[in-house]
Amino acid sequence: MSAVVPVAEIVRSGFVEGHHYGSVVALEPDGSVAWAVGDVASPILPRSCNKPVQALGMLRAGLDLPPDLLALACASHSGEPFHIEGVRRILTAAGLSEADLRTPPDYPLDDEARDRLIRDGGSRAPVLMNCSGKHAAMLATCVANGWPTATYLDADHPLQQALAATFGELTGERVAVTAVDGCGAPLFSASLTGLARAFRALALGVDGSGAPDPASARIADAIRSHPAYVSGTNRDERALLTAIPGAIGKAGAECCYVVALGDGRAFALKADDGAARVRPVLMAEALRRTPGLLDDPAVDAEAVRRTGVLTLLGGGVPVGEIRACY
Repeated sequence: MSAVVPVAEIVRSGFVEGHHYGSVVALEPDGSVAWAVGDVASPILPRSCNKPVQALGMLRAGLDLPPDLLALACASHSGEPFHIEGVRRILTAAGLSEADLRTPPDYPLDDEARDRLIRDGGSRAPVLMNCSGKHAAMLATCVANGWPTATYLDADHPLQQALAATFGELTGERVAVTAVDGCGAPLFSASLTGLARAFRALALGVDGSGAPDPASARIADAIRSHPAYVSGTNRDERALLTAIPGAIGKAGAECCYVVALGDGRAFALKADDGAARVRPVLMAEALRRTPGLLDDPAVDAEAVRRTGVLTLLGGGVPVGEIRACY
């Protein structure tokens, strides 16, 4: 990504002490580019932003889950009790156990859940890793098809080949790079424009050609009805989706983020330095720039703005902020 630009300023005591560089794209309801900054055409690794599209591929391959567990299949969950219980439900229904998961052992992302686990004498476990919902759904898809479960993370496994095909269809791009994600699963590349295009299709309930697709609609409906399952009770992603009726979205590592509205407008971004702190700041600014969105009486405009507030402290008191500058 050679054309990244300054997208946020780090301001302390009125002095701009640094910048975050990155790229942002916004799509119109018809899928055309409304505006863009930086490089939105080169391949990136969208990390966990890919999960709802991967979940679509699982549905098409025969996975059948209720809406809450389908949302969990799209999740980078916080490891709260309802998340872990949901992962276990997916595995049990498929005749599997936590031993079948190939997620690396981890603590919950949620601070309270992690601290409670440690106080109770618990330790890292594969089921607690934030990608365990996706992995449980992958395993359940293998069982539904009679595919091997021990090798479900291999890039040439029938499951991963099916997911790659769905991903390429919805992004409208050839998968140029297949890497390994932090959880060990294959990770497909796309441009920011292609990523936004894929989420636009999900939000509208269509396939890559624009034809109605009940499976896409199921993914979007699951995210809309169970946003806490996609992230966590206290996460900024849940707050944003709750504030905008009809919106779907997913955050990913290395400061990737994608959101699509019910009318097909979509936004995707990445900060080149991967700083997670600036991710919600950049998305809040993209939404602020969207004509009419924050004036819609159905939208909690103040809640949207709050997701983009990042205060810097000095001596324990506010002395600055990180603010969008694109």
